[in-house]
Amino acid sequence: MSVGSTVSPVDDLLDALRGGAALDADAAEVLLAATGADLEALLDLAAATRDEGLAAAGQPGVITYSRKVFVPLTTLCRDRCHYCVFVDTPGQLLKKRKPAFMSPEQVLAVVRQGQAMGCKEVLLTLGDRPEDRWPEARAWLDEHGYASTLDYVAAIARLVTAETGLLAHANPGVMHADELRMLRPTAPSMGMMLETTSRRLFEEPGQVHFGSPDKDPDLRLKVIDEAGAAGIPFTTGILVGIGETLRDRAESLIAMRELHERHGHVQEIIVQNFRAKPRTAMQDAPDADLLEYVAAVAVARLVFGPHMRIQVPPNLSDAAEFALLVRAGADDWGGISPLTADHVNPERPWPHLDDLARMTAELGFALRERLTAQPPFVRDADRWIDPALHSAVAALADPATGLAADVTAAPREPYSGSSAPSSSHTPGISGVPAVADASSLNTGESRVDTAGDASPDRRPSSDARRLAEAAAGDPLALDDAEWATLLHATGTDLDALAATADDVRRYTVGETVSLVVNRNLSSSGFRAAGRRGVGTFGLDDVAQIAADAADLGATEVCVQGRLEASEDPRAYLDIARAVKTAAPGVHLHAYRPQDVWDLADRGGLGLDGALAALRDAGVDTVPGTGVKVLSDRVRALVAPGDVEVDRWVAAITAVHRAGFRSTSVLFYGHVETAAERVAHLRELRRIQGETNGFTEFVPIPLPGHSIPLVAGRAPLDEHRAMVAVSRLLLSGSIPHVQIPWTRVGKDAAAELLRSGGDDLGGALLDGRVLPDAGVEQGLELPVADAARIAARLFRPFRLRTTDYGTPARGPGIP
Repeated sequence: MSVGSTVSPVDDLLDALRGGAALDADAAEVLLAATGADLEALLDLAAATRDEGLAAAGQPGVITYSRKVFVPLTTLCRDRCHYCVFVDTPGQLLKKRKPAFMSPEQVLAVVRQGQAMGCKEVLLTLGDRPEDRWPEARAWLDEHGYASTLDYVAAIARLVTAETGLLAHANPGVMHADELRMLRPTAPSMGMMLETTSRRLFEEPGQVHFGSPDKDPDLRLKVIDEAGAAGIPFTTGILVGIGETLRDRAESLIAMRELHERHGHVQEIIVQNFRAKPRTAMQDAPDADLLEYVAAVAVARLVFGPHMRIQVPPNLSDAAEFALLVRAGADDWGGISPLTADHVNPERPWPHLDDLARMTAELGFALRERLTAQPPFVRDADRWIDPALHSAVAALADPATGLAADVTAAPREPYSGSSAPSSSHTPGISGVPAVADASSLNTGESRVDTAGDASPDRRPSSDARRLAEAAAGDPLALDDAEWATLLHATGTDLDALAATADDVRRYTVGETVSLVVNRNLSSSGFRAAGRRGVGTFGLDDVAQIAADAADLGATEVCVQGRLEASEDPRAYLDIARAVKTAAPGVHLHAYRPQDVWDLADRGGLGLDGALAALRDAGVDTVPGTGVKVLSDRVRALVAPGDVEVDRWVAAITAVHRAGFRSTSVLFYGHVETAAERVAHLRELRRIQGETNGFTEFVPIPLPGHSIPLVAGRAPLDEHRAMVAVSRLLLSGSIPHVQIPWTRVGKDAAAELLRSGGDDLGGALLDGRVLPDAGVEQGLELPVADAARIAARLFRPFRLRTTDYGTPARGPGIP
């Protein structure tokens, strides 16, 4: 290049690539450092290269994903990675009341729910060889008849395909050649992130992989190589931002390409950005730089060329960043679950699939479902898929494209376990050895303060245990009388119920406890003439309240309450506009069905017109309150002023169909019967099946009543039974169960988070402007206090948005 030339080294490299050259590590390192105009040119070529490959594959304009169930088979591990929150120690498992390994029953309970939601992949993720570090893991495997953790992985993979038809993707860490061959007949694909080839990060004390034997880069490269030799479709990739250099990234990409060129077995390359997690050695490390991450995606595309799928996890990036990632040549979002959390990144929830499809379409692409094995490997099954899995894969695949067919997985054949347990073990599901100890099913500890004569050695009744376990596997399997039986549980029967519900919570929505930072405002206090006493406010006050809430870190303002009859119903819209004008970045969670009907009727807009007007005014989501129990009898006795039951159902259904999400509630502990509680939950589940609009369910004890369903049962146990049954009956439908800490107290809330709950609702800031204008004034839950509640339970904590996303801003955790 001549002196004074305006052509950059990046331009020269990109020209060479257009001419058919392949990148080496030196060239890749230069491109990874691209910024400004060079980065723009890099992204353009990466996108064009991706589009060329999609056209050649017969998938022009398609970005793929796999609908999966994430199964964390064990969280014990022999490694000590400095960024990981997935793993537990045996002591932590005891404090969490969590088994060393998921039992076959627990796995199937989750997988069957995923099957009902259209999932086709079961991601089996676990710690590396925990039995080599923890005697507790070795003892569990010995007791249950398994030679190793990988032996158990194989048995579970066979079980889920036989019993449900779903296909396993095995991600058990480092494997030897014989173990890869052993697992091949059980899973159409496997995976293990290379992460990095940096030996410095592995060998130097204080670095991210020091002390983790399975993070040796040479060992991990050997696994990828031997997977190719075994003919296994394999997923691997790099982790960006863990302390590696640009040279490390370049060498990692080239090393993976060389192995793929040798065997042709790498089906996708994941380029994953590091996200710091609390309670880890790297909690204060910065997240991966966005533009460096985008450059890494683009360079991965150019290193591997047009025919490789380049995957970026959508939950680890903000939605506003998706356009950059797609410009960088990404064409796969990876596995996404409509049921289970990302247990490795619990602070980063999956996007809703409908939202992801919409955002993908806005970027000019169609979202299409694939199987765990990418289409080229599915179409060439004779070479890449073990014969034992041919029929299972064919049953779920579109034969023309190799993508997922529009079918529901179904059982393949009766399963006969490959590991023979010792004769002392009770047979488990379909021949798989059942766990022999009570802790493996998390039956909980005996309680001596509950109704009934619970003694420390009393066992739960077989009927209560059977019903709870049946409900965990299929919420629709129980009839109303059986659900009522569970609502009446006491003593150790209640312990078993609560523990089973907490297992369902743990293995679906995950361990995270969440909170939204919000401020309440009661629209019943609005006065067009301005403040006229305690609890009232005018339109100017609304703006000040919203601006103050935003300044204090609130991400939500919740407004609800029917206007006084003397107020113009258009004030609902004026309040919404005032909030959004004063605090445009705040989420407006506003107006119960009863309030919406008031606007619709008195404002002459009709229901659909009222919802359209609220959308235009800035309302984002709707509180699903304003009803106690969906029973005309109960309404007449307890809340005759509430909106009629049929009008509540009509309004909430219309709310969802108009594109709003909402909460849902049940007020209990008054005149309602167990049967009426069950009917209420079933109706919510029915509505959710039609609209998918409920984000959460909140079981709330009705203030001033506290009438127990079971005479003499302690109030805490009344709440435990209600929360546990809510979790079980709504599982696979309404994902989150919120604990109303304002009604039960913070100590009880912690116990209810161990009975199936996963959310603490709102922080309920009083604010500095007219605190009396909000309901529940004086009841604040500071973020630090909520984090301490989660820490007491040894569970991660995160701030959330109203609709359970990740806030772009907000107060940190002290």
